[in-house]
Amino acid sequence: MEYVVIAGVVLALLFNFVNGLNDAANSIATVVGTRVLTPLQAVLMAAFFNLVGPLLFTTAIAKTIGKGLVDPAFMTTHVILLGMLAAVLWVFISSYGGIPISASHALVGGLIGSAVGYAGIHAIIWPASGTVLVLVLYAIAGMGIGAGIVTLVAYYKKEEHLLPYAGIGALCGLALIIPFIIITKILPISGILAILIFIVVSPMLGLIASFLLGMVVIRLFARSNSTLMNHVFSKLQLVSAAFYSIGHGSNDAQNAMGIITAMLVAGGLLTEFTVPVWVILVSSAAISMGTFLGGWRVVKTMATKITKLRPYQGFCAETGGGVVLSFVTAFGVPVSTTHAISGSIMGVGATRGYSAVKWGIVRRIVAAWIITIPLTAAFSFATFLIYKTIFLV
Repeated sequence: MEYVVIAGVVLALLFNFVNGLNDAANSIATVVGTRVLTPLQAVLMAAFFNLVGPLLFTTAIAKTIGKGLVDPAFMTTHVILLGMLAAVLWVFISSYGGIPISASHALVGGLIGSAVGYAGIHAIIWPASGTVLVLVLYAIAGMGIGAGIVTLVAYYKKEEHLLPYAGIGALCGLALIIPFIIITKILPISGILAILIFIVVSPMLGLIASFLLGMVVIRLFARSNSTLMNHVFSKLQLVSAAFYSIGHGSNDAQNAMGIITAMLVAGGLLTEFTVPVWVILVSSAAISMGTFLGGWRVVKTMATKITKLRPYQGFCAETGGGVVLSFVTAFGVPVSTTHAISGSIMGVGATRGYSAVKWGIVRRIVAAWIITIPLTAAFSFATFLIYKTIFLV
């Protein structure tokens, strides 16, 4: 059993390493895209603040990963190992192909698939049907209100095509109503339900926050000298990039923390699910090392292919993304940091008009987001069935 636990710890750290390898783009894409820092300077800064992040926040996400998705009775060392294997392979393949994906969602899919392969669908902790129904009603209400408001604004401005504005308004309404019911504690949303919801909500929150912040900056500095503006925001972007990296590390580094702690509990080395300090440190170090080595193909996609960034836009994107990550981390939701920063980059790009964003690239990125959980779940499910047949687990 000790060897299985050791293998699980090593694989969890490898997952955090490839997580940093892919998600390096999240932390440094904007400062590289605006040329505020060189790539080497950017990864050094991101690696440091990715290490700091988990020490400043709670370990709520680690608990969600370790015991909020799969019934702890079925969270065996074998389930964890094969789930992580699927996640590591998908993140590595995506990094090699330059595709920014969610390592968190890859891990979620891997654990779900292997757990179902081990014990069936009842191994997953599903939300209560009443909670889902109430959530759907709130979502419909939020989408309706958002669509109505944005459509009225577009009509007032005499826009010719109102349907696209209604769609954007509906997404914005959905993105805002969910945080509202979480903050006000109207509805308890956690576990797999929160993860699935925030696939849509986190990029939209990033888009809304960075778009609004970008518009405020444009209005405030409309008559300012462009050279002076670039100089000021180049300095401010160092702060915003550090802020985002802290949020990134605090959210994503906890994936390995949750897995390692679950392995220690499953192996009988811990009696309760409490994340040890050494687990926090080694998990943070692993993701920082991955960030330091960098996933340069992903960086290129994020930094240059979605939209052309200026220093003020980089500041707005990082600040908007950092706010989103801080919010969801506080509530223990393991979201995609890729989703948050991608939405933020789209938001600041949209301040210069619809055509400023390369939506073809965006569609490719979104497609990778959608397939990550089902793909890793299917792979880990099939792998576990084969493993169970061979070793009679």
